[in-house]
Amino acid sequence: MKRWLVIAILLLLMLAAWFSSRQPAINSSPTWDQQVYIWQRVWTPQHGDALVASHDLFSNLRVLGLQVHPQEGMRKIAVNTRLLKQDGRPLWLVVRLDGQLQQLDEATIYPQLQQLLQQWQTAGLQVVGVEIDHDAATARLPAYQHFLQQLRQQLPSSLQLGITALPTWLSSPALSGVLQQVDSSVLQLHAVLSPEQGLFDGQQALGWVGQYARISGKPFRVALPTYGMGLIGFDAQGAQVESESTQHVAGNLQELSVAPQQIADFLQQLIPLSPKHLRGIIWFRLPLASDRRAWSMETLRAVITQQPLTVNWQVEFLPQPQQNGLYDLNIQNNGPVDAPLPREVHIQAEGCLAADAVGNYQLATSSQQPRFVRIRSEQLRAGQSRPLGWLRCQQITPGGTDVIP
Repeated sequence: MKRWLVIAILLLLMLAAWFSSRQPAINSSPTWDQQVYIWQRVWTPQHGDALVASHDLFSNLRVLGLQVHPQEGMRKIAVNTRLLKQDGRPLWLVVRLDGQLQQLDEATIYPQLQQLLQQWQTAGLQVVGVEIDHDAATARLPAYQHFLQQLRQQLPSSLQLGITALPTWLSSPALSGVLQQVDSSVLQLHAVLSPEQGLFDGQQALGWVGQYARISGKPFRVALPTYGMGLIGFDAQGAQVESESTQHVAGNLQELSVAPQQIADFLQQLIPLSPKHLRGIIWFRLPLASDRRAWSMETLRAVITQQPLTVNWQVEFLPQPQQNGLYDLNIQNNGPVDAPLPREVHIQAEGCLAADAVGNYQLATSSQQPRFVRIRSEQLRAGQSRPLGWLRCQQITPGGTDVIP
């Protein structure tokens, strides 16, 4: 009897294992690696803090080292090689060739690239590849293919060669020839639309990844945004772009941003598709404490680790010493994700004599029923706070504060 019971249990276990193997692994994430771009042209001590904080998140660093622009000419970025050597992660040297260049000056670019590569290696950096970032017009892809072919011959065989690719190239028969010259590529999914369409469109991006996976016979990754930008004087004639730093240019400023939930939703749809040859995600760009338009490191970590992106707003009441009933108010983001300041904050209190708003808010009602309304939007990073205003009341109603996102 016991023998038959053991056999029955074994059969049930085998059946359960077989049934489990037949179910689609929709909730399991592919083994995609996570990398990050370091794109700042000026290095600061904040880079050291960001490298330490991100060490467990990213396997490789893609570092902007050389830029060629039609007006500025060739510019080497003064990266902090000491910090990168101390960090120890494998590096990609990224060369940015502006898409407005009429032609690629091979006789100048190749030697400069070789010299910079040697400098990095002499400094003890673990350079594993060179990435060319060139937003070439689709009609110029055959010339770009020739440039890459010649570059491949000049680079050491131990180094990988990669490029960034644009969705606009997907319709070109020349794309396959370009991809044949490199070991891998990065499909850029952000800042490829007209400004009125925003920085990122998840549904379009899914379609582009699917198309690219069918064309590319080699490993590729996708570049996803973690930032916003400002457009100054945006009109039919174009606009100036304001990114990490303020340009102090007069004109109307329009802010574009990508919400963390947008990217999290995109990844949740991409995971079960598991496109062929897709190897990972490269995030643009490494968050710095002073980079006000980039996500915080906490938010980026929450998206990568698939944490719930819930916002937890709290109003701080700070009583002023020897000022009976006078409170300064702060709005604080206690959640794991950056978010725009809430639209309104309602305070229930008794015996209010006066109140006023400061900063991004104005007082919309009388002091008896203080209601603070946002007049200027601002992204507030996780863990940060902003002044809201002040009030003088006899008593603040416990649990009577209402924050409207």
